[in-house]
Amino acid sequence: MEKAKKLSPLLIMNIILFGFMGQLAWAVENNFFNLYLLKVGGDMHDISVMIGVSAVVAFLTTLFMGSLSDKINKRKIFICAGYILWGLTVIAFAIINPENIASIMGTDVASAVTTTVILVIIMDGIMTFMGSTSNDAAFNAWVTDIGTSSNRAKIESLLAVLPVVATLAVTGSFGAIFGGETEPGQKEYSLYFLILGAVVTLCGIIGIFSVKESRTNVKTTAGFVETLTYGFKPSVIKGNKSLYISLLCMGIFSVSSQVFFPYIFIYLDKHLDMSALGSMLTPGVIVFAAVFVIVAVSSLVSIIIMSDKKGKSPFLFVSSVIYIVGLVVVFFADDNILYFLFAAIITIVGYGLLMIMLNAAVRDFTPEDKTGQLQGIRMIFSVLVPMLTGPSIAEKISAAYSATTYTNDYGEILPTPAPHIFLAAAAIGLLIFVPLYFLSKELKKQQSASK
Repeated sequence: MEKAKKLSPLLIMNIILFGFMGQLAWAVENNFFNLYLLKVGGDMHDISVMIGVSAVVAFLTTLFMGSLSDKINKRKIFICAGYILWGLTVIAFAIINPENIASIMGTDVASAVTTTVILVIIMDGIMTFMGSTSNDAAFNAWVTDIGTSSNRAKIESLLAVLPVVATLAVTGSFGAIFGGETEPGQKEYSLYFLILGAVVTLCGIIGIFSVKESRTNVKTTAGFVETLTYGFKPSVIKGNKSLYISLLCMGIFSVSSQVFFPYIFIYLDKHLDMSALGSMLTPGVIVFAAVFVIVAVSSLVSIIIMSDKKGKSPFLFVSSVIYIVGLVVVFFADDNILYFLFAAIITIVGYGLLMIMLNAAVRDFTPEDKTGQLQGIRMIFSVLVPMLTGPSIAEKISAAYSATTYTNDYGEILPTPAPHIFLAAAAIGLLIFVPLYFLSKELKKQQSASK
């Protein structure tokens, strides 16, 4: 596929469709699967284990499947087949619950809780394999294939807005299906998994007719083992210094976000009294919030457009500061809901902008003929290390500082996530300024060379 600076309507549609559906599925896994694990009898430690298993599976899958897609010069089959199977694995969760497991085991429900928790973790790993094959390995490589340095920030702006939209869509649809219940039952969860899985599978079917192959003119002569290990070679790291500095920045940012992101909905549900939110949302507050969001999104789009012309370096520093300040303000908001929501908007703006710029930098510095095999290296920094460390940090901090507890459906008393996780995320986020200094130099070199 010949790359052009102008994105065609079909390319934009596929970027939005597959990017949104991928983020929608990941939003459910990273947030509501955690709630579901609590629902079937798990705790914060089980969530940490599930996230760790998912991280390892995601890394190994992306490394292997990304390299394989480079080797056979195919992206489409991995994207379409992967999304179809991904949706089917989500549907499978509709039948994994203590009641069904107890019926199969021929025992009482309480005795089936541990087995159910283990099965949820295992099934989450299988689902991650499908999702990482289709989204992390193939779709991300496809996006890198079709992009250029002149339009990549625009592509990343589309992709970076999608996680926020997906999270809002998940939250809204989740609440609509559950009918506003604060403690939804198994039937509601099953219905939700059925609907979500069906939609993701439908996306894969649509892709069969809409996605065009992006590797038709690329020749790969290296053996598969060489392709698989390419990104780990010292000579490759040295020869692609800009890429690995970008990845280090992404790694620090991702560790920071994984300290609080997996627990954000649990924090909202268990720490904040969301039932009081309705009385606080007066027409004036709603109008102010709507105007604020519109201005924030408009500013975000303007900055993205400017970054294509002026360079990404200054915006990386600004977005890092916004993100870190937002996290600190969230910590001090504690249980004040409106204060928390205001601080959360600041954090999301910084988070979204920083993610756009870092992803664009990584794609800019990725060798065009190695996009698939380097997706696994990207996953080390964006998923593996962050998901193995961030949730564990949050678990330990909550165990030490949480001032409240809750009782789950099976009578277990558990600590709620503590607001200190946001402060810890901000502290980790400060580390990004060291590699960011060197990345800004590389970006300026790239900008000068392109003139």
